[in-house]
Amino acid sequence: MSKEEKTAYSQEELKEFEVIILKKLDSAKEELLSLKESLSKKNDSGTDFTASTSKLLEDGADTLERESQNQLAARQQKFIYNLENALIRIKNGTYGICVDTGKLIAKERLMAVPHTMHSIEAKLAKK
Repeated sequence: MSKEEKTAYSQEELKEFEVIILKKLDSAKEELLSLKESLSKKNDSGTDFTASTSKLLEDGADTLERESQNQLAARQQKFIYNLENALIRIKNGTYGICVDTGKLIAKERLMAVPHTMHSIEAKLAKK
């Protein structure tokens, strides 16, 4: 069977993808936890005894940093969600199949972006 005729990945290949996804999922969850801990510690700023003008500047910088960390946390949560959905697709047999073309997504693409649901052709067509 040639590569063009292949319509699904083998159980061995799916297991390989599952291991990659689980590693990325663990790493993403650790990073999210770290971001959440960092955000919860931001509430106790050590600027109580500084001059009022510098406190205003520091408060602004703290707010900007907190917003940035919130955005990172939201992105991380979305990444975790997508990885968990990829695990579901592995279990139900639809992993690696492009939702737009119905063709098998290149293994190289899945190695780089294991949660993708689009072949590179479909992704480029959307631009």
